[in-house]
Amino acid sequence: MSVSEIEEWYAEYADRMHRFEWVDRLFIGRYRQAQFGDVDGRLFDVACGIGTNFRYLPDPVELVGIDISPDMLVNAEKRLAKLGMDGTLREMNAQNLEFPDNSFDTVISALSTCTFPDPIAALREMERVCKPDGTIRLVEHGRSDVGAIARFQEWRADAHYAKSGCRWTQEPSEVVKAAGLSVRKTTTGLFGTITTFEMTPDRGVER
Repeated sequence: MSVSEIEEWYAEYADRMHRFEWVDRLFIGRYRQAQFGDVDGRLFDVACGIGTNFRYLPDPVELVGIDISPDMLVNAEKRLAKLGMDGTLREMNAQNLEFPDNSFDTVISALSTCTFPDPIAALREMERVCKPDGTIRLVEHGRSDVGAIARFQEWRADAHYAKSGCRWTQEPSEVVKAAGLSVRKTTTGLFGTITTFEMTPDRGVER
């Protein structure tokens, strides 16, 4: 899907996505908490959506969030208010960030690279805006390492992508490797469908 098609999809579903957050908390919440619960400094949430990550962030934190969908950001603003948190939210394309180099201490994103039209470009942009001594933390999903689940994902892959723009059989480790980021720590869980990454900028790598 193109960026405009993704924006149209989220415009249709943004107001309904909170209905399924209990599922996210049940299955993915612990991974978000482990990755994002101890961040500090100036924090950048890329593709923040309706603000699902916000509940897992420490308070206070200097939060900046972006998303391609203005409808999602409306819901994210409501989430900030509900949680009593301060933050700055902006409509922006993750593949072409409007921030200077070295702007943030920590960059986070969850369940996003599967939807970016060019995930490698988005990851390199996250690296660019992260300070040299900062960290980039992801929670991503992809193809299961359990045969039956993986076969179901493969069977539904085209229909799932056509409906939501999500490449749920994508291998996040391969995307991170292709982007040239330096991985400090990675874990997998939930039958291999969830992969977490803690990375550092590595601008010295020739690409």
